[in-house]
Amino acid sequence: MPYVLTPPAPVAVPVYGSAQHFPVHRIYCVGRNYAEHAVEMGGSGREAPFFFMKPADAVLLAGPDGVAHMPYPTLTHNLHHEIELVVAIGLGGNNIAAADAHRHIYGYAVGLDMTRRDLQNEMKKQGRPWSIGKGFDHSAPLGAITRADQVTGIETAEIALDVNGQSRQYSHTSQLIWNLAETIEQLSAAWTLRAGDLVFTGTPAGVAAVVAGDMLHGRITGLQPLRVQII
Repeated sequence: MPYVLTPPAPVAVPVYGSAQHFPVHRIYCVGRNYAEHAVEMGGSGREAPFFFMKPADAVLLAGPDGVAHMPYPTLTHNLHHEIELVVAIGLGGNNIAAADAHRHIYGYAVGLDMTRRDLQNEMKKQGRPWSIGKGFDHSAPLGAITRADQVTGIETAEIALDVNGQSRQYSHTSQLIWNLAETIEQLSAAWTLRAGDLVFTGTPAGVAAVVAGDMLHGRITGLQPLRVQII
């Protein structure tokens, strides 16, 4: 098929222990999905889940040194980290029942939902979309994907983020307000999920600002860690 422009190369994430890569279709993110984080962001309790999106090419991968180098983004003076468990969808569908959700999961990864908090907050005040605060270049650093059949205990895993060796965020995935199966059920009622979709499942409390030079180390039990340096 002839194109008027050269199509961009697909965004693809390494699969741990394999030469294969996972091609990214869409990135969905769940807002306020840990109770303590919901409170620190002005919410409360088990609110109905809500979602926002990032472009696929917001994914930032590690270089040969094992570190993802993230340029400090333009227009912001308040860049925040949000450590998240990311679910990679291997089988698409819509109206997926929670009881069947596990069949649709290819694997898991450690991700960061980087946020231009000042711009997001300004959009909230004006009742406008958050895209400028959430969907900017390099806003989705991501570690290698581990296949689901190689992971145990993901529903109770430790999730943590250190910045320059100091703990910033720490919790367990058991503290998710909407667990992985419920999230897939809700998400697939609103969109038809496709193989290649990524779901950022929410962040625990402790989100805070980072600056150029900071080194972030994200980890979730059983998954490959994620190291990001702000440059």
